[in-house]
Amino acid sequence: MTYRVCFVCTGNICRSPIAEAVFRARVAEAGLDGLVEVDSAGTGDWHEGEGADPRALSVLEEHGYPLDHTARMFDPSWFARLDLVIALDAGHLKALRRLAPIGEDAQKVRLLRSYDPSAQSDLDVPDPYYGGRGDFEECLEMVEAASNGLLAAVSEDLEGRVS
Repeated sequence: MTYRVCFVCTGNICRSPIAEAVFRARVAEAGLDGLVEVDSAGTGDWHEGEGADPRALSVLEEHGYPLDHTARMFDPSWFARLDLVIALDAGHLKALRRLAPIGEDAQKVRLLRSYDPSAQSDLDVPDPYYGGRGDFEECLEMVEAASNGLLAAVSEDLEGRVS
């Protein structure tokens, strides 16, 4: 049984594709790539059909994360097939929980940085779109820091399914 995780930000060209690429790499490193499916989407359709932001791609490439990406908008019908919907900030969290068809689906939505034990009270990953390269680097660092905790949680869920 495949475990499905979808990362969601605003336009699906910066934060969520970065999170998708990093988490996909963590899943592969853990030997779970046949068991865990990773993708991403946006809360809006502004960039639907476009590739990831060139700055995001550059930062990912520099750090060894491959990404072949086409932006798309999150569809509420996806809740039925997803195990986790990972929001990149509190606005996305709220929007996604409003879209959830049932309460059980709303419980699938989590903030990415809630999986980072070193994160303080602000669990948002700031949008780097209007910033410079340093903002994309900071985004990548936050995503990497949270991805290990997320991988541990997903691995635990997978073990629970097998037991």
